[in-house]
Amino acid sequence: MNKHLGQQTLLELFACRQELLNDKYFIKKTIIQAAEVAEATIVQDFFYQFAPFGISGTLVITESHINIHTWPEHDFVAIDFFTCNPDLKIKAACSFLIEAFQARQHIQHDHKRGPLDVIEKLRG
Repeated sequence: MNKHLGQQTLLELFACRQELLNDKYFIKKTIIQAAEVAEATIVQDFFYQFAPFGISGTLVITESHINIHTWPEHDFVAIDFFTCNPDLKIKAACSFLIEAFQARQHIQHDHKRGPLDVIEKLRG
């Protein structure tokens, strides 16, 4: 039995190709492709381009969401996967994103969310 309600993966991409990080079409297409690699079910997307640069986006998936924010001025991308489906292929999606953004370095953190033992104890 799963002991948590969800899984969150934080992916930080460093030294990425700068021109990709301010291209809203590329960002949207790439996040959608990452969702497909993960075998997630896409519900809706929203992407916003900041002035003078940077993009934030959210892809709502039936399993929860994928978020992205870019800092072109720092060649940096932060991506957040949150899912309640442990069968999604998040590691494959992260590998895809590392390659797509041509990141020279990355950090990936995985976190369990919503521990059921705490929830059940407090629901008592």
